[in-house]
Amino acid sequence: MASSSSGLTFKLHPLVILNISDHYTRVKSQLHPPPSAHHCAPAAADPFAPPAPAAADPPRVYGCVIGVQRGRTVEIFNSFELLYDPATHSLDRAFLDKKQELYKKVFPNFYVLGWYSTGSDAEESDMHIHKALMDINESPVYVLLNPSINHAQKDLPVTIYESELHVIDGIPQLIFVRASYTIETVEAERISVDHVAHLKPSDGGTAATQLAAHLTGIHSAIKMLNSRVRVLHHYLLAMQKGEIPCENSLLRQVSSLLRRLPAIESGKFQDDFLMEYNDTLLITYLAMLTNCSSTMNELIDKFNTAYDRHSRRGGRTPFV
Repeated sequence: MASSSSGLTFKLHPLVILNISDHYTRVKSQLHPPPSAHHCAPAAADPFAPPAPAAADPPRVYGCVIGVQRGRTVEIFNSFELLYDPATHSLDRAFLDKKQELYKKVFPNFYVLGWYSTGSDAEESDMHIHKALMDINESPVYVLLNPSINHAQKDLPVTIYESELHVIDGIPQLIFVRASYTIETVEAERISVDHVAHLKPSDGGTAATQLAAHLTGIHSAIKMLNSRVRVLHHYLLAMQKGEIPCENSLLRQVSSLLRRLPAIESGKFQDDFLMEYNDTLLITYLAMLTNCSSTMNELIDKFNTAYDRHSRRGGRTPFV
């Protein structure tokens, strides 16, 4: 495949790679549940999941990448999912416009730079969604993540493509060309990694144990809230049917509670919620990466110590 000749410089942030990986993992786990999944309640269908592929074919996920372009430098900061049907090559533009509007409120400087997908290589059918986004960005970029594990590969399994107009057999056609990129991090990301790296459980337990206990507490709180809402609902139904006497004081309290609900449907709430959600995802992803890096460093230190002792006994120079 040809290389890009546009002269653009691409900078990719880690959050984009983590978002794509998370999107693919969620879709794959729902399309191919573990053998013990039949003992559990069925999970809700992911609206971003493509139609179920054959058992041998890995699923493909689709989404948009957003960021900024300053001169000849394109910096990709974030991404979000798309509702795309690869069978009919149809893109849900209403959903795309809604997501773009929400992100525009939170990140006014970010624009749709292109789209992403998963797979081992760019396919001819990918040009359909690429052309569909040209009315938003006349030269969109295509970020492709290869989810297949290759232990011999040293580089990230991420490829960025641009589209160029080439004349093939006398017919002008758009084709994908590879573009080089670098991984870029901002100060907030580096501070988050450093902060997570110095976090230590206060009670001596592991971080995984504390996370499990925290999630269990949240689940219990939501379960209790659901049970109390059900009790109140049944009580109001019985009052409406005349099975129990009507209490005006209780009805006033319920009415006051219901009037508060539209307040959380405001645009400010959606903006604040989306910002907090993105920040939480970023901290979670960075914590996973930091934990993996810490474990790897400990293994390398132990290996170097053992090799150093062995080399000194044999008269050879140890390596670092």
